[in-house]
Amino acid sequence: MNNSFKFFLIGLFTAVNTVSISAQSDSLLKEINSLKQTVNDYQHRFDVLEKQIDDLMWFRRLEDIAHVDKVRLTGTPRWKPKDQDDRFAGNKLQFYAYVFIPKDVDINKKYPLIVLPHSGVHANFSTYYAHIVRELIAQEYVVVSAEYRGSTGYGKATYENIDYGGRENDDVLESRNYMIENYSFIDSTRVGVVGWSHGGMIALMQILQHGDKYQCAFAGVPVSDLENRLTSHDKSYTAYFTAPHHIGESIQENPGEYARRSPTHYAGNLNKPLLIHTNTNDNDVYVEEVKLMIDTLKKYDKEFEYKIFQDASGGHGFDRIDSKEATDIRFTIHKFLERYLSPAKPFKSTQEMRMAAYGFN
Repeated sequence: MNNSFKFFLIGLFTAVNTVSISAQSDSLLKEINSLKQTVNDYQHRFDVLEKQIDDLMWFRRLEDIAHVDKVRLTGTPRWKPKDQDDRFAGNKLQFYAYVFIPKDVDINKKYPLIVLPHSGVHANFSTYYAHIVRELIAQEYVVVSAEYRGSTGYGKATYENIDYGGRENDDVLESRNYMIENYSFIDSTRVGVVGWSHGGMIALMQILQHGDKYQCAFAGVPVSDLENRLTSHDKSYTAYFTAPHHIGESIQENPGEYARRSPTHYAGNLNKPLLIHTNTNDNDVYVEEVKLMIDTLKKYDKEFEYKIFQDASGGHGFDRIDSKEATDIRFTIHKFLERYLSPAKPFKSTQEMRMAAYGFN
């Protein structure tokens, strides 16, 4: 065998092996991606289970003072179809909402309503809020909280219906409308919206876009401006928006879309009482972002209230946790709401408030 033919055989053998190894690598990569997708899908199933367990806790933790219900409503359709050929793309999306009514309700009287959207990009209304709801119920507010599109605990489809700063606000507004249309004892002239973090952003959007539907709003550490937020946070946050099931474009590609989803864009609309809280050591919604909202409202010469807390314990959750400092701050929020919503049993002291929330003062 001459050397030329020998080298030809060696080259052929190497090429065959390379193709074989490449094919094996492709197959292995596909298998890994398939497993990753399976794990991701299972995460939604775990979220559903976790939500069902927490729902049981809602009933147990408020059964002494409230009628607790969970209703299924419809909001607007997705802001854009997942599939252009989907004949049902115009269908309204379904979502759940929690309803809390004081146990001693008198249906011949009228009660103020608090609309309480949950925080978190992909999160849900968990019993993290149990003490806050107890404080509201004790004053004889009725409370509704929408599990707006993008919430967790309802499967992959609901998760991928996320519309951050967009039609999630329609779901929250619909929860408000549902209560007024279906419960004769709700006073439509005494409705407030309260939220923290992403819920604070929704509270801002409700009062700025639908001021005729509310008497006042509280926005705690609210997400306020997406351009500011995306600049100050890492790429994992940007991924929420650029996901194919969401906006699918970056802020550089479509700045107008991100402005449309930012409360600062609507600051000039404010015509109802508003209270904003922020904290200098907030490690999630940085104080600079909330100051931008405050400064934008001032630019439009709007009347509103705000307080910038200096290094309050708890960072982002400084007035939602259960410390005395946090509950004392929440007392000031309740007194703000009281001025515009006139609950039947307003708190006279922080001790009375803590008794309502925790059973002791």
